[in-house]
Amino acid sequence: MPKVRSLFLSDIHLGTRACQADQLVDFLREYPAENTFLIGDIVDFWAMSRSIHWSATQNTVVQKFLRRARHGERIVFIPGYWSLAGYAKRKVKTALNFIFDFEESAVHHARERGLDGVICGHIHWAMIRDIEGCTYVNCGDWVDSCTAIVEHMDGRLELVAWGATHPSLVPAPSKPISLEA
Repeated sequence: MPKVRSLFLSDIHLGTRACQADQLVDFLREYPAENTFLIGDIVDFWAMSRSIHWSATQNTVVQKFLRRARHGERIVFIPGYWSLAGYAKRKVKTALNFIFDFEESAVHHARERGLDGVICGHIHWAMIRDIEGCTYVNCGDWVDSCTAIVEHMDGRLELVAWGATHPSLVPAPSKPISLEA
C-alpha cells in the first residue's frame, strides 16, 4: 500500500480484552503515513481501573507507534476524558438519539470556529457524511468495527473498515477537506 498523508484512529481501548490489537497491527503494516492522529480512548484507563488485560499484541501496537515516531512520522495524541461510548451503551434506549446529538454538536462547534468539517471518535459509529454543508467524520473504533479514516495525498478521505475481508472502503466526499492540526 502506498504511503498516505494521514491516519485517524480512535477508541482502540488498549488494556482491555475487547481491543482488536491483532487487526490494528495488520492495518498499520498496510498504511504507512506522514501523520497519525490518535483520537481518544487509545489506552482505556477508565476500564483498566476495574480490570487490566494487556496482551503482547497490544504492546506491539504501542511499539509500532513509537517506531513510526522515531522514523519521522508525526504522531498526535488527543486524549479522551471518559468513555462516551460506554455511557451511550448503558443508555441503550437513548443511544441512537445520543449519536445524532453528538454529530449535531460536533458540526455546530466546527461551524462556530469557521471550519469546513470535523473529525472525531468516541461514539464507535464510523462515518463520513455531509451535514448541511459541513463534513462530519467519525473514525469508529478498534473494538467492534475496526475502522479508521485515511487521508490520501490528494486530500480525499476514506473510511476503511478492516475486518475478515479487509480492507473495504466506504465512498468519501468528492471534494478534499483541508485539515487544521
